[in-house]
Amino acid sequence: MTTSTPLLVSVPTDELRADLNELPDGVEVVVWDMTGPAPHDRFDMVVPPYMSMDNVIERLSEIEVGLVQGQSIGYDNVEGRLPEGIVFANASSVHETATSELAVALALAAQRRLPEVVRAQDRGEWTGGGAPGLADARVTLLGFGGVGRAIAARLKPFEVELRAVASHGRLQDEVEVFPLGKLYEVLAETDIVIASLPGGDATRHVIDDRALSALPDGALVVNVGRGPLIDTDALVDHVRRGRIRAALDVTDPEPLPQGHPLWSLDGVLIAPHVGGATDAMRPRIARLVRQQIERLHRGEEPLNVVIGG
Repeated sequence: MTTSTPLLVSVPTDELRADLNELPDGVEVVVWDMTGPAPHDRFDMVVPPYMSMDNVIERLSEIEVGLVQGQSIGYDNVEGRLPEGIVFANASSVHETATSELAVALALAAQRRLPEVVRAQDRGEWTGGGAPGLADARVTLLGFGGVGRAIAARLKPFEVELRAVASHGRLQDEVEVFPLGKLYEVLAETDIVIASLPGGDATRHVIDDRALSALPDGALVVNVGRGPLIDTDALVDHVRRGRIRAALDVTDPEPLPQGHPLWSLDGVLIAPHVGGATDAMRPRIARLVRQQIERLHRGEEPLNVVIGG
């Protein structure tokens, strides 16, 4: 790509456009929320709205596009649906820190009985008693990509016994990573399992009845990956019987409908899919989009390509 040809980029909001600040000469950025027809018949790069693929696939099929830059780490909602020839990059580097913060927060809140404490405060009751805590807990990370490694880094100071399970075994960042084939064996010696795997057919219901049954009584399941990683019916059954506790940022179905048993079961903490939603997201998204624009402008390959390319 040469600088003599205008580099056309669309972003979904005025805020993101403003956050990009000054860009190289020869770059044109327009705001397009993708709810209506495209303002141009071709774009070198399109940034869709965050957490919404409504109309996106249809709009992309109507124009010529070089790169689609997503605003999430996950891309299971576009895989296999993009028009042929489109390259898709995810938002690796943007959400890992915030998501790992929430994973640790959920684990801490559940282990230290904070939901019970808050409800007691609402009633004006002073309640005591012990709690499992994190110290010396046997923690298994299900997934050891960017988010999993960020969770590991934040858990180590809590003096936990840390292991991971991923697609292949290895020693990485001083953490022993077991292959998926040893999942049930590892879960049998796990007090807290934290899932951060991506979605898709390959990971659907990886935490199923067999996996939940392998966990010891009282174990905690934390999910900051995708809702379908867990078989919801199996989880409800185990929680209802007092076998398992859960702290979930993502659910299946999502949003969790009113009246769903997960809302009211003892031992369940629900967050409404806010893992990446902190003040750090906006500047980090802008930094990544700006990097991609500058790389395309220089004729370099984009970062974080996960589809096509």
